Amino acid sequence: MGRLKQKGKAGAAKAYVTRSAAVKKLQCSLADFRRLCILKGIFPREPRNRKKANKGSSAPTSFYYAKDIVYLAHEPVLKKLREHKAFAKKLSRALGRGEWSSAKSLEENKPVYRLDHIIKERYPSFIDAVRDIDDALCMVFLFASLPSNSRVPPELIENCARLSAEWQLYVMHSRSLRKAFLSIKGVYYQAEVMDQSVTWLVPYQFTQNIPADVDVRVMLTFLELYQTLLGFVFFKLFTDNGLVYPPPLDLKKDEGGAGVGAFSLQDTVKTNATTTSTKTKTVEINGRTISSKDVRQAIKTIHAAGTVSDEDVEMSETNVEEVEEDFVVHPSTSDQQTSASLPTLRSLTDLPPSLSMTLFAPYTFWLSRETSRPIFEFLVRSFGGRIGWPASSGSGSPIEESDDSITHVIIDRPLVTRTDETSDERERRLRRKYVQPQWVVDCINAGKIMLEEPYGQGKTLLPHLSPFGEAQGAYDPTAGLTGEGEAAEESEDEELEEEEEEEEEEEAEADKTALKAAAEVAASSEDPITLRAAELAAEAAGVDFGTFEREVKKSRKVSKKKAIEETVEDAEKDMNKMMMSNKQRKLYEKMKYSQKKRDNERAVLEAKRQAIHKQRKREGRKVG
Repeated sequence: MGRLKQKGKAGAAKAYVTRSAAVKKLQCSLADFRRLCILKGIFPREPRNRKKANKGSSAPTSFYYAKDIVYLAHEPVLKKLREHKAFAKKLSRALGRGEWSSAKSLEENKPVYRLDHIIKERYPSFIDAVRDIDDALCMVFLFASLPSNSRVPPELIENCARLSAEWQLYVMHSRSLRKAFLSIKGVYYQAEVMDQSVTWLVPYQFTQNIPADVDVRVMLTFLELYQTLLGFVFFKLFTDNGLVYPPPLDLKKDEGGAGVGAFSLQDTVKTNATTTSTKTKTVEINGRTISSKDVRQAIKTIHAAGTVSDEDVEMSETNVEEVEEDFVVHPSTSDQQTSASLPTLRSLTDLPPSLSMTLFAPYTFWLSRETSRPIFEFLVRSFGGRIGWPASSGSGSPIEESDDSITHVIIDRPLVTRTDETSDERERRLRRKYVQPQWVVDCINAGKIMLEEPYGQGKTLLPHLSPFGEAQGAYDPTAGLTGEGEAAEESEDEELEEEEEEEEEEEAEADKTALKAAAEVAASSEDPITLRAAELAAEAAGVDFGTFEREVKKSRKVSKKKAIEETVEDAEKDMNKMMMSNKQRKLYEKMKYSQKKRDNERAVLEAKRQAIHKQRKREGRKVG
C-alpha cells in the first residue's frame, strides 16, 4: 500500500508560499521583507493553478518560491535588520528614561549592514556587473538632480552626484561613448565598456519635484544596492586603466560649480612612486649615507652576478621580468609563400584610435550661456575636443571667449544683427562657425563631421532621429528623400506636362473607380434591389451593360479567391494557436496587436508625409 497523500503537503501547495506566510516565517516586518527581496533579487511568481498553490483558497495574494524564502532565512542582512529592531527599542527606552550616556553608547554601536556579499552573489563575473549597470546609472543620475528633503537626505544626493561624475570621467578618459539622443525625457547616452553596450538616461537641468504618490522607500532600497554595485564596477574600471579611485576632488572648483572639472584623474604609477619615495629610509654607516633603495639595488646586482658551479653551463644575466617574447609567425606547411598574420595583444594596443573616437580633436568649442554646459562638455570631451564656457555657467573653463583657437560656437538663440559690433568682434565672428546644439549630437551619431550650414544659427533644423536600433519595418523619415532632389532638378516644361497627364489620369481613374465600386457592390450582394442600384450607378458613370457584367464576374472571382485564401490562413492560425499554451497564446496576441498598432502608426505618418510633399510641390508650381 502506497503512502497516503495529504492535502497541502506536495505539489504547488508546497512549492509556493504566500507573502503573509513568508513574512511570518522570516519574523520580520513587511517593509524589511520588501527590502530583502529587492536586495536579493527575489520577486513574486505566478503559479499555474492559484487555487492549488493557495491550498484551495481563491483569495488574491502574491506567491513566492518556498526555496527562495528558505534562502532568505540565512541572509546576514536579515540578522542585521533584527539587531536594528532591537537597537531601536533599546534606544527609545533609554531616551524615555533620560539615560543619555547609555543612549549615546547605543548610537555609537549602531548595527550597520553591508551589501558586498550580495554584489558578489548576484554578479559572479565582472562582465555580468557591467551588463547590468544601465538601471543603476539611470537611478544615480536621477537622484543627483533631485532636491533634498526629509525623505531624501543631502548626503545621498551628494554621493549620487559623485558617482555620476566618476562615470563621466571614465567615459571621457576611455573614449567609450558611441551614441547620444536628445529626447523629451532627457539625454540618452550609449557607451561601449568591456564590449558591452551601456545605455543610460540623464534628465535635463530643471527643478525636479518628487511626486507624493511615488514610494521613495522602494527607490531608496534600489539606490542603496546600485550605489554599492557602481562602487565595485568603478573601482575595477579605474584600476584597470591605471587610474586612482576615487579620483581626488578640488573643493574650491566644486564650490565654484566646476562639475566634472572639479575631479582630476591621477595615474597609479605616479602615486606609487611618490609614496615609495616618501617611505625610503636612510642609514649612516662609516660616514656614508645609505638608503633602502641602494640596498635593494645592491641585492639585485648580487643576484645578477651569481654564477652556477658548473663552468660548462652559462646563464644569461637578463632579468626575467624585463624579457618580452615576440609573437613568432610559423609558415603554413601547405603554402610556404603566405603566412597568416594573427593579431596579438601588443598589436591591438598599438593600433591608433579610430576617427570617430577623435571626432572633435581638431576643434575647439565655446558654449553660449543658454546652452547646457554639463551635456555638451561631456559630449565634446568624450571625442577629444576642447571646450570653454562663460563664468555664468560655472568656473574652471580652460579657455576664454577671446581665444583665437576657437573654431565653433554652440549657440541656441535667434539671429540678431548687431550695430555696435567692433572690427575685432566682426573678424572673430567671421572666423568662427556658429552652430546649434543638435549639430554636435548628429555628428556623433553619424560618425563624421556634418556640414555646418543646415545647423546655422536661427535656421530650421532637420529632424533629430534616434540612433538606437528601431524595430524592423518601422517608419523611417529619411527613406525616399533622395528622389526629392532629382524631382527638383527637372525642368518646368516637364512639370507642366506631368501636371496635364496627372489631370487626365485622375479623370480616367475616377471612371474606373466608379465602375469598380459598383461591380464590388453588385458582387458582394445577391439582392436584386442592390444589383439594380449598382447598374444605375454604372450607367450614370457612362459604362455600358456588357462592361459592367464582365467587371461583376471578375470581382466575384477575386472575392471568392480571397475568401478561400483567408479561410485557409485563418485555419492555419487557429491550428497553431491550439498548439500553444495559454501564456504563449496571450503573448502571441499581444505581439500581433503591437505589430498592427505599429503598422497603423507607420501608415498614418507616411500619409502625412506624402500630403506634405504634395502640398510643397503644388506651392512650388504656383510660385514658378
